[in-house]
Amino acid sequence: MSETDSFIDEVTEEVRRDRLFALFRKYGWIGILAILILVGGASWREWQKARAEAAAQSFGDALVASLRQNDAAGRADALAAVDAGTDAARAAMKALLVASEAEAAGDKARALDALKPVAADAAVPDTYRQLAKLKSVLIAGAEMDAAARDAALAELAQPGAPFRTLAMEQQALVLLDAGKQDEAVALLKSVVEDAEATGAQVGRVGQILTALGAGDQQG
Repeated sequence: MSETDSFIDEVTEEVRRDRLFALFRKYGWIGILAILILVGGASWREWQKARAEAAAQSFGDALVASLRQNDAAGRADALAAVDAGTDAARAAMKALLVASEAEAAGDKARALDALKPVAADAAVPDTYRQLAKLKSVLIAGAEMDAAARDAALAELAQPGAPFRTLAMEQQALVLLDAGKQDEAVALLKSVVEDAEATGAQVGRVGQILTALGAGDQQG
């Protein structure tokens, strides 16, 4: 290679380097900004995750502490004071626990008041909503409007519903109270034969069938 060619190559390289530096000075901030956004986004996600975990831990600790109260009424009061934040699932869980303790304390009105917003809130996970509806029926008992009770149980007994067999059991008890024993027995037998029924429920329903004189007809 001649000295002239070498000189030209050096000049060309310098020109390229100058252009590169010029481009970097002009547009380099875009790359730096992109890196900062990526790093900042990752840091933000980690902070959000840590914050959520801390909130969940704090909520769980508060529930456990509330349940250490000596009496049901005190536990209901302590649970009601727990801050569930804006999380619908946590608020529903808290309300269900308040209702259980209020019921144990003999305060049915308070229990039902705690369950009502859970059952009506579409933002609450479906399992919690349906459990709130079922507990409302169980707690209200005969004091609940018959039409409203029947409608609630019919909804809860739909195929695929999480508490379907429990709702069916309650429907059977309603039929018994109405003097419709044959219909009640048929429904109770379907519960016993249902694969979704728990062992405890099968045993409980079996005892009812036996008391009705229909235990030997199961299966």
